[in-house]
Amino acid sequence: MGTTASGTRTVSLEELPGLVGQRLGPSRPVRITQEQVDAFAAATHDRQWLHTDPARAARGPFGTTVAHGYLTLALQTSLLWDVLRVVGAGSVVNYGLDRVRFVSPVPVGSELVMDVEVTAVTPVTGGYQLAYTATISVPGASRPGCVADVLFRYLRPEEG
Repeated sequence: MGTTASGTRTVSLEELPGLVGQRLGPSRPVRITQEQVDAFAAATHDRQWLHTDPARAARGPFGTTVAHGYLTLALQTSLLWDVLRVVGAGSVVNYGLDRVRFVSPVPVGSELVMDVEVTAVTPVTGGYQLAYTATISVPGASRPGCVADVLFRYLRPEEG
């Protein structure tokens, strides 16, 4: 088990169970841009003005456009790579979510960071299932933007 200068924890596939109860992070900061929000709106057909109309949103409840909750959630996968690297996994599969809450708005222009708490590691056919709580926050904000219980599977390389 090791940690790089960037804060990434590197473990072997077989060391995953030793992470239970540990906190990893924070991730690198990722800035939320209006272009990113607009592209997400186009891809998902969710063009609500709170996300896509800066002039109208300036007069709205948050004083600016805000990121879609699901955009914030989607970033957790890439932010996970910042805090955890598993050596010896042939594939990594996003297995799903147990619980998600969008606790507070994420204003466009803000930066997000993610902290991870590993809550369980369970053996599955071919590897391990990692359960973790992802807390995605805007540094300095009183509440996180998103808290999610996430499941990933780390599987051994196929032999053949």
